[in-house]
Amino acid sequence: MRAIPAFLVVTVLFAACSTNNVTVDDSFQKYFDSAGVKGCFALFDNGQGRFTIYNLPRYRDSAYQSGETFDIVESLVAIQTGAVNDENSPIYDSASFREDSAMFARVSSHRLPTTLRQAFQADSGYGITSFLRISYLIQPDTLKKWVDSLHYGNGDTGYINHTKLKITADQQLGLAKKLYFGQLPFFKRPQEIVRGLMHVESNSNYKLYYKTTNQGITPDGKALGWVVGWIEENRHPYFFVVNLDMDSPIRQDTGLIGLGIAKKILRQMGFFGGTK
Repeated sequence: MRAIPAFLVVTVLFAACSTNNVTVDDSFQKYFDSAGVKGCFALFDNGQGRFTIYNLPRYRDSAYQSGETFDIVESLVAIQTGAVNDENSPIYDSASFREDSAMFARVSSHRLPTTLRQAFQADSGYGITSFLRISYLIQPDTLKKWVDSLHYGNGDTGYINHTKLKITADQQLGLAKKLYFGQLPFFKRPQEIVRGLMHVESNSNYKLYYKTTNQGITPDGKALGWVVGWIEENRHPYFFVVNLDMDSPIRQDTGLIGLGIAKKILRQMGFFGGTK
């Protein structure tokens, strides 16, 4: 384990916290190795202003398809613009759904979620199709303006399902932090709703918020996974991100693998007991 001055990591999140330190912890590699994947992990302790990172070059410099983690941004934009009213709003309805649209031709073959909450928390097939619909409701130009205002990744939303949209792990962590504190350029209400959508687990010791993706490939054709979110203990947030890929054909469980890795690392760091 070795410390690295934070000024070596130049991004929006780190620049906002210029006095922080970064600790690189290579002991986390065992969790990636045991899962048969390569990747990176980072955690930001907001109270101490410290970062703990495994595989700093990948975390800082490498951008990958955002996959379903982009649902976070699309949900914020949809609620902000009124394309969707809240987490319980129907995404599909007979008055507005264009069944003749080529983009949604496959909808009839799926049992689709009916609300934003169901779409956000659905498995890959249903969730992806539903967020195609949400993109249509928002309209491409509007979505692009919001993505540009956030400086989200490379900003390339122009292809169906946004498969050309890429982002670094550092940027993902920064987005989660700003969402938690309501610092994104959206009204308070959309940010509160999306935080609620990300709340997945909790008990008397902790609250766990995250969004995973099982969709996406690296430039060399490897299956890609993300986990981005935060864990809250004693009302203190700790933001984390996992990015990974595997040397195998596309699989549908990369997000679950990433979540398993994240939980093992968090447990090694002393989380889940309510003592942090």
